[in-house]
Amino acid sequence: METYDALLASIAPAPGTGRTIFDPATGGAVGEAPVHDLDYLERAVAAAVAAQPAWAALGHDARSAALLKAADAVERSAEELAQLLSREQGKPLNGPNARFEVGACVAWLRATAGLPLEPETIVDDGETRAELHYRPIGVVGAIGPWNWPMMIAVWQLAPALRMGNAGVVKPSGNTPLSVLALVKVLNEELPEGILSVVSCGREVGARLTDHPAIGKIMFTGSTAGGRAIIKSSADTVKRLTLELGGNDAGIVLPDADPKAIAQDVFWGAFLNTGQTCAALKRLYVHDSIYDAVCEELTAVAKAMPMGNGLDENNVLGPLQNKAQYDVVANLVEAAKASGARVLLGGNPDASQPGFFYPTTLVADIDNDNPLVAEEQFGPALPIIRYSTIDEAVEKANGLDVGLGASVWSADLKAAREVAARIQAGTVWINRHGAVDPRIPFGGAKQSGYGVEFGVEGLKALGVPQVING
Repeated sequence: METYDALLASIAPAPGTGRTIFDPATGGAVGEAPVHDLDYLERAVAAAVAAQPAWAALGHDARSAALLKAADAVERSAEELAQLLSREQGKPLNGPNARFEVGACVAWLRATAGLPLEPETIVDDGETRAELHYRPIGVVGAIGPWNWPMMIAVWQLAPALRMGNAGVVKPSGNTPLSVLALVKVLNEELPEGILSVVSCGREVGARLTDHPAIGKIMFTGSTAGGRAIIKSSADTVKRLTLELGGNDAGIVLPDADPKAIAQDVFWGAFLNTGQTCAALKRLYVHDSIYDAVCEELTAVAKAMPMGNGLDENNVLGPLQNKAQYDVVANLVEAAKASGARVLLGGNPDASQPGFFYPTTLVADIDNDNPLVAEEQFGPALPIIRYSTIDEAVEKANGLDVGLGASVWSADLKAAREVAARIQAGTVWINRHGAVDPRIPFGGAKQSGYGVEFGVEGLKALGVPQVING
């Protein structure tokens, strides 16, 4: 285990060769990130190609054991990693934030190491025997976002490594330090060359997606980014798993208890200050309990402290970057101009340092308002009235995205019936955004394709091979 300063120094570039990363809460410098060039990427890919066959030959048990040791290494450096994450990304140490994210990295590594994956007997009738196996792809390129930089890197890399692949990861340019530090810690327990990180700009990143030695790209990010990857990967016929933008709907049925659901609805929407792909981003509430839900949700939101993430009291932080701050601010202003009713927030303090946008709840808003129809990816939740279940389902399904959704009800049977009508990769009941390393997760419509997590996620990092005979 290293001290925070030693960990930061271990990933720093040579003086004068990097770029400064700034704290979104204060504007102060966090550290220097390297700017890797095409030659660096080529060397990383070549090292991965050279190291991968021996890694694959170890077999599942040995690779799982290595992942467990890597999880132990992350756990030993957990506080240092959380401190760096909080400074760079902005999320608070406490609550479901920085320490939670590092802990999730540990849990995901261990869970992925323990997933069973045995050959499947497809036919065995005395004359024909066919078995389905999954073989390593080779080298996997992982491209991650800035909202959960460490956790999503592990989501991508843990199954890739478990399946016998090598990995080359490109972090977001907004949060490279967190991923550089995480990979440095993971590599304390992994063979040389198996896992590398390339901190680079768009041109070098584009080479990752069309590199002939990369067999698969894992990407979490915007739908526009996913489309670009599909195009650039086509000539080399790469396998893809794309977890793209979402604008998740939640439907509150008339029998729900507003007070009982308020806390879970809040965290479904405002986890990571709303900067989560599968966060609840538009809430549909039945007329009969609309005012009560608004009241209870406002009471919960008022009690959640926002501020610098290194303050142990805070559970909400800043937006990670100015561009995202502007998106949220502009959407809320458009909602206010339309006559929607602001229950809480909507009044940022321009004199405050950092990209802080207050927790904002907006009621009595039209379904076609930009705050509803566009993904805000921040701490602003529109609450829309509905009168019939058919109306709510139609509105929930009305967009071209479908990552997640939720139904809130005291009647489990009724909730499941509504859930089955929603066009989304995952529909949660009486919670939102709860992912599990054992349960497949992926989007519908333009929220991407392919699944992550669980045995199905492992299979997606392998090439199916049938042995017939």
